[in-house]
Amino acid sequence: MPRPLRYLAQALLYAAFAVVVGYFSTSPPYRQLGDDEALLRLSLLHPGKPKGECRQRSVEELAKMPPQMRTPLDCPRERSPVTVRVELDGKAVIDESFAPAGLNRDGASAGYRRLPIPSGRHTVRARLNDDIRNTDFPYERTAELDVRPGQIVLIDFNPAQGGLLIR
Repeated sequence: MPRPLRYLAQALLYAAFAVVVGYFSTSPPYRQLGDDEALLRLSLLHPGKPKGECRQRSVEELAKMPPQMRTPLDCPRERSPVTVRVELDGKAVIDESFAPAGLNRDGASAGYRRLPIPSGRHTVRARLNDDIRNTDFPYERTAELDVRPGQIVLIDFNPAQGGLLIR
């Protein structure tokens, strides 16, 4: 095949490939949410409280230990899982417990959930418990929201800003 004809064929094939890629980049149209839906998003990274209480080591225990390990308190490393409950208009939509990370279960618990919700007026109530020894939820926030279609409602946890945040 002559060289100019090869270049022309190669250009036509590249053009055809570009048309196919261009078509599939916009068609068929994809929407993450319906026309009258919004998104409720839970996103948190929080270390739970230690699972047990620290205890005072006796003088005999300390004497048996190597000098570099003689700390007077013996505290467990494992942390409590973080339990989250989210209610939308009085109905529970998220009720989960997120385990702590790490081999010794001593890291932060990470949680992420997405949930499409209908747009309109809603009451969102979020509760969080980060201590396995506690049966109630010490962190709680309730918000009245007027949710627009396509809006993202974020539930986050930040102790420096008062605990649970609903934005």
